Amino acid sequence: MRHWIYMFVVMGFCFSCSQQNKEDKADLPRPKGYNRIILPKAKYQDLEKGHPFSFQVSQYARVMPDTVSWAEPHWLYIYYPQWHAFIQLTYKPLNKDQKKLANLINDAYTLASKHQGKARGIQEYVMTTRSGRKAGIIELDGEVATSFQFFTTDSIHHYLRGAVYVKTATQNDSLAPVIQFLKKDAIHLIQTLQWKP
Repeated sequence: MRHWIYMFVVMGFCFSCSQQNKEDKADLPRPKGYNRIILPKAKYQDLEKGHPFSFQVSQYARVMPDTVSWAEPHWLYIYYPQWHAFIQLTYKPLNKDQKKLANLINDAYTLASKHQGKARGIQEYVMTTRSGRKAGIIELDGEVATSFQFFTTDSIHHYLRGAVYVKTATQNDSLAPVIQFLKKDAIHLIQTLQWKP
């Protein structure tokens, strides 16, 4: 009989402790989590005609002219409405001016370096496209406005610079899937870029 009494006492004690632990855990703050972002499968179409360049652009994006007061012809936004994100493109004709080309490349690195205060790191490298063209790539880590920038040129007639922007107040860690999606689209743009004579 004593065994039964001890067993009931021990079981009661264990049950009350486990109940207490559950109540204590309910009061603890939960760790931060991020919303799950479901990305569509990449699909591309040709850019509309009328520009000195052509490339393939995402079917999920709208191509719009840049409307800032100092915008030049063929400056474009590739806008992704579902994420309030865009790839900004600025085009400059070179007219065989090597000094202008050097200044534009220098400007690309200067614009990227303006994010150094917030960036945890900056990686710069040259990408070779499938067709053998070169593109300068600048990737920035951290809470920066633009995490991926690029420029490419034929060194004689054309220069194109691009930057990926996500216009939300959310931290870049939670937007990592979207940023990667846009980065892949920007690389696809570079890979399919063709200059027109």
